[in-house]
Amino acid sequence: MNEIKPLYNYKTKANDSFILESQGEILLYSEIIKGASRVTNYVCFILLFLFGLGFLLTGLSSYFVYSNKQIPFFNFSDIEFLPQGILLIFYGTSALLLSFLILAFIKWDIGSGTNNYDIQSEVIRLYRKGFPKLTNGLKLQQSNVYLVYPFSQVLNIELEIITGLNPQRVLYLILKDNRRIPLTLSNQIDDLLFLEKRAIFIAKLLNIELKLKTN
Repeated sequence: MNEIKPLYNYKTKANDSFILESQGEILLYSEIIKGASRVTNYVCFILLFLFGLGFLLTGLSSYFVYSNKQIPFFNFSDIEFLPQGILLIFYGTSALLLSFLILAFIKWDIGSGTNNYDIQSEVIRLYRKGFPKLTNGLKLQQSNVYLVYPFSQVLNIELEIITGLNPQRVLYLILKDNRRIPLTLSNQIDDLLFLEKRAIFIAKLLNIELKLKTN
């Protein structure tokens, strides 16, 4: 009788995983990758929207004052329309557009998916939600990415750690044709100990070498 057990004790809020076992042998290891639908993106959306709306209303108010018109509650007579008001309108509009773009990413949950390591079939299946595209009926339809690699094409697992102003910790699947397939999101900073244990587990599961790349 197959049963689902948790993968030891290392889980994070961004990733979840489980093992399918039968008589003590692992049949399937699956990881759930969380995409754009994260708390940090919600916070960025709210802040950008509020700041953008404030800048836009302030810039518009300076225009009405410049035109000798008055609007209630938004009278910023100390701000000149030329050039401060125009800049505020530009920055406010840009921030609002960027906030709506982040909201669209959250709605479509770009980058989310699963990593499935089928030990029985010796196949790795990767699934990711991609960007939407226009169909022939002029409707937006989300395009998803499906990748399938047999174990025979896999060379090793690589853990890349980049430090500095833009730190990254990414786990890659290295194929024999030198292609590097990311198994984690590049903009998601997981706990280093978690990633190390995860990389070691996958390398042992696939019976391949684990390499560390630092920069």
